Amino acid sequence: MQTDELAALFPFLTSLALGLLIGLERERSPHAKAGLRTFSLVSLAGTLGALLADKTGAPWLLGAGLLVLGGMLVASYFKDEDLEDPGTTTVAAVVVCYALGALVWYGQEQLAVTLAILTTALLYFKPELRGVSRNLTRTDLVSILQFAVLSFVILPILPNQDYGPYAALNPYQIWWMVVLISGLSLAGYAALRIVGQRHGTLLTGLFGGIASSTATTLAFSRHGRDNPLLVNMAAMVILLANWVVLIRLSVVVGLLAPGLLKPVLTMMGGGILAGLAVLYLFWRRLDNKPDTPVLEMENPTEIRAALGFGALYAMVLFTAAWLSDLVGSQGVYVVALVSGLTDVDAITLSSLRLFGLGNLDGGQVLTTMLIAILANMVFKSGLALSIGGASLARQVLPGMGALAGGLVLGWLLG
Repeated sequence: MQTDELAALFPFLTSLALGLLIGLERERSPHAKAGLRTFSLVSLAGTLGALLADKTGAPWLLGAGLLVLGGMLVASYFKDEDLEDPGTTTVAAVVVCYALGALVWYGQEQLAVTLAILTTALLYFKPELRGVSRNLTRTDLVSILQFAVLSFVILPILPNQDYGPYAALNPYQIWWMVVLISGLSLAGYAALRIVGQRHGTLLTGLFGGIASSTATTLAFSRHGRDNPLLVNMAAMVILLANWVVLIRLSVVVGLLAPGLLKPVLTMMGGGILAGLAVLYLFWRRLDNKPDTPVLEMENPTEIRAALGFGALYAMVLFTAAWLSDLVGSQGVYVVALVSGLTDVDAITLSSLRLFGLGNLDGGQVLTTMLIAILANMVFKSGLALSIGGASLARQVLPGMGALAGGLVLGWLLG
């Protein structure tokens, strides 16, 4: 076979593989009118239709092929009146498969393969997806819709331009930070809703820390105060949630300033390793592991909360830029100390923004983050003491001290 002929055959082989992949899943469905052979032929038809449209200069041929195939499949379902399943999912999958075959001919193999895998996953995980959708509350749906508004309605219309003194305020960049933090919080909230409450202490602390370590600390301080039997568990959840903050901030740095990731990981690594040792000791001490109380978490993507964080971030960013220009890096450290007491995200994002503008160097960013995290730990320890009482504080304070000590050691090594 000639080299040109082999090259022309390759897209058809790729299409065949994609059709087999989707068809393999559909073959499992007893009501589906299309399986391995049908989906393989449909994807080949898509590639063949694209080839004919290309060679003859008649693009309508591609659409005509789709209409014929779709019509045939719909007719096959109408013939069988006893079927409870109308087969709309299979018909939609056939349309997608045909389009994927056309994509392959037009040189979009990687995109076609990715979409084929996603399509197969959507078809395969039908029971799980249906179970998740049925368990969604009104608050869950509102959270998802509000995050969509934050990300796909507000963000695209904001100007990506620097304003104000020190060119510190960029509406697009400010709102992008709001979207990033809201997205991380929503991920933790969703994970907590889906699996956290069913799998006890560890996942409650992990996902609670992603959604809101402050809310988690506050809630479990109250549980430790109200029920002495829960003190050990409450302390572990609080420490775990605050340990997750170190990982969360590392992810943020990796996304926004990859050049700083190595020194940040060195600093965070000290706290993470120290935290792991403490958490292991706490887990060993939980001889009787009572049921973990439900962690009630508010909507993490509420528009009012997003606006509040955006305003806080802009204020911290401007103040840090102003004080940095006025008194040098010491000004940023003061802002980190004050703002870090209640919110470590805003000052972290602000310092990364100033690093991108050239107003801070890498070492100053690390010091700023360290001060903010330590201030935040002091604030959370105060919550545990004032709300949870002395018995909870005796458990939490040594753990927070170990986290802080590991962070400082990592910072010195970095």
